[in-house]
Amino acid sequence: MKAVWYERFGPAEDVLVIGDMETPDPGPGEVLVRVRASGVNPSDVKLRAGARPGAVMAFPRIVPHSDGAGVIEAVGAGVDPARIGARVWLWNAGWERAFGTAAEYVALPSEQARDLSDSTSFEEGACLGIPAMTAWYALFGDGADLSGKTVLVTGGAGTVGRYACQMARLAGARVIATVSSPEKGAHSTAETWISYRDTDVADAVLELTRGEGVDRIVEVDFGANQEAALKVVRPGGVIAAYASAAEMAPTLSFYPFMFRNVTLRMLIAYLIPADIHTAGTRQLAAWLDAGALSHAVVPGGDLSNAAEAHDRVSKGEKLGTIVLTC
Repeated sequence: MKAVWYERFGPAEDVLVIGDMETPDPGPGEVLVRVRASGVNPSDVKLRAGARPGAVMAFPRIVPHSDGAGVIEAVGAGVDPARIGARVWLWNAGWERAFGTAAEYVALPSEQARDLSDSTSFEEGACLGIPAMTAWYALFGDGADLSGKTVLVTGGAGTVGRYACQMARLAGARVIATVSSPEKGAHSTAETWISYRDTDVADAVLELTRGEGVDRIVEVDFGANQEAALKVVRPGGVIAAYASAAEMAPTLSFYPFMFRNVTLRMLIAYLIPADIHTAGTRQLAAWLDAGALSHAVVPGGDLSNAAEAHDRVSKGEKLGTIVLTC
């Protein structure tokens, strides 16, 4: 099979290799998936670059990418043969594993191949594992009922933020998003957006909410936005933060948050508990079957274009998830 891999950290064009590898066999409890689309996420790019603190090569050779979609072609012992032929979307394929979705085939645990609605393309399915599930987990992972609530989504035009805007609205919430331009405001799907480049976000949010603030913040950069969050989150509110890139070790304003009874949730899609992930998957399936979610797929070419795709992700030169076809 054709696959992309790297054997050391470094720039994409220097370390990513495309070549032939032996097609894997599904082990006990696994399925073999013919990959039709592979999603490229920022976490995949940072891992390949060795950009995480204390990063070491966990395996001599790594096939990147956590997300993807395709068709089950074989199953291992203990897996229902009826799954053969099923269209599926994949999650955590590359998490603590040597073999991700940047290949024509991948073998992985059966539960990491979720059934994909016939109305959803493989390219769209390759956007679900990290972007869509992070958005869902930030909004509903603690069992929240958002009907009638106000949600602030920072970075509303990002891959996670755009899904969060849609999901919160589907749950009956009012959504305010922060973006960097009118183009991104329209892309976010939020009913109201604020340009953080030329507007004081806290003042704007308080004006929009008549001074009441918001019930929940889906936060893309906690350290950079902590001061504004403290001003706009209501007493008893929730901040669900999935990144803090500008300040990776921010100083927490503990007592100001404490005296507002704020809950700070730090979350990562890779570690969603199994039962909660299953609940999220069911909700996604219902929305997908109903055609309620739109997807921002950015065509990235095929596996031979992997290095270019990684560079585009690292530079932020796209609106949506870059997807490679296999």
